[in-house]
Amino acid sequence: MPGALIACQHVGKTYYDIRAGERVVALDDVSLDIARGEFVTVIGPSGCGKTTLLNIVAGFDRPTAGQVLLEDRAVGEPGADRGVVFQEYALFPWLTLRQNVEYGPRERGVPAPEVRRVVDRTLHMVGLSGFENRYPHELSGGMRQRAALARVLVNDPKILLMDEPFAAVDAQTRSILQREVARLWAETGKTVLFITHSVEEAVLLADRVLVMTARPGRVKATVTVPLGRPRDPTSPAFNEHRREIERLLAAEIRLTQGSGVVGA
Repeated sequence: MPGALIACQHVGKTYYDIRAGERVVALDDVSLDIARGEFVTVIGPSGCGKTTLLNIVAGFDRPTAGQVLLEDRAVGEPGADRGVVFQEYALFPWLTLRQNVEYGPRERGVPAPEVRRVVDRTLHMVGLSGFENRYPHELSGGMRQRAALARVLVNDPKILLMDEPFAAVDAQTRSILQREVARLWAETGKTVLFITHSVEEAVLLADRVLVMTARPGRVKATVTVPLGRPRDPTSPAFNEHRREIERLLAAEIRLTQGSGVVGA
């Protein structure tokens, strides 16, 4: 894709499983482009390498084949241009909400008045104004995940990398957070790579859904979702896309049944 913000070029990842005593191919020849401002979700059976791919894009891990380019520069390590939101909240329990969110800017040496301004703006953006002096244990699960998102947004990254960020919350909170992420994406214009196990979540959020094969993970298909936002999960058009993705996944999931494959 000309002018892609992120380009994965023939990415492969192999590691040695000590317990099994064998080499494991997690990813094989994965190529994909993500345009600036695009929302892309990745879905596939357990163990297909979704999280491994995200970690390579984040710079936490390195491919054993191919490369990832960010604005035509090879990714080799983590950077402030990529913000990662994990399944766990990754908040410091001994710091207040404000202190957690301002941690990144302070570490970068941003002047105190600017830190306060940008933190206030970010907390308002994620709906946490008024909770600045609460500690993580005083916040609900949904609020803690909003706080984790605020910690990323406050650093103004070029891309958000989200690894099943709503997996640990209840269904009602998950639905609210999905809508919030869609709103924030529309407001900020950030580029998003979002890992999920939920077909409905993938269709609800994405411009494009990348469907992965069973291990070794490859891109089996790309499903474009040209639906307006906000999306109605009960609409015929929405369910047509959901059925298409479920059909693509069905054969891959059967391959993992009884194989003992675990992981992302």
